[in-house]
Amino acid sequence: MSKVFVDLGISLDGFIAGPNGGANNPLGDNGLKIHEWMFKQKAFLSHLKLEGGETNNPDNDLIENIFNRIGANIMGKKMFIEGETNWPEEAPFNCPVYVLTHQKREPWERPGGTIFYFVNDDISSVLEKARKNTGNKDVRISGGADVIQQYLNAGLVDEISLHFAPIILGKGVRLFEKIDKKKFSLEITDVVNSPMVTHLFYNVINHK
Repeated sequence: MSKVFVDLGISLDGFIAGPNGGANNPLGDNGLKIHEWMFKQKAFLSHLKLEGGETNNPDNDLIENIFNRIGANIMGKKMFIEGETNWPEEAPFNCPVYVLTHQKREPWERPGGTIFYFVNDDISSVLEKARKNTGNKDVRISGGADVIQQYLNAGLVDEISLHFAPIILGKGVRLFEKIDKKKFSLEITDVVNSPMVTHLFYNVINHK
């Protein structure tokens, strides 16, 4: 069975986005700084059909491995709204994306293989739909924080990878603000350092 994982950039003080996020301010005030390490890598730029970028380093290899394992994404409506007006025409997923929303909307297909499905089911049912479209790959719970918290609290996440940028945001959207810590614990599986970011990898041990 495919694995379910969370993969996020995060500030040292635990924020995955700054305040005042929206369609005209994706990831909120200073939120994009969390991902500056990624914007420099060839694997990320190539995913957006852009030229340039650095290669032959742990950051680039890590990005390439993450993209290669994703067979489907699940995200919340807020994340979709922020991205819809800012993603290029060929949205940067190249696989099915399930958007949790109360809005009824037909699937939206973009060039390059990304298809957005707008679903109003419980999170377990959405996960089962996503798994049917992954082949031998995994399902990424993309965000935002509320959606990730729901899947963690429901015991549906197998792995977490966090990319700690050396910045302090001070305020914004916290990843673990609404977590029920009795529902799971974490086991470190790997740590990768680079000049711009520290990558931490965890197995999620779900408690029945």
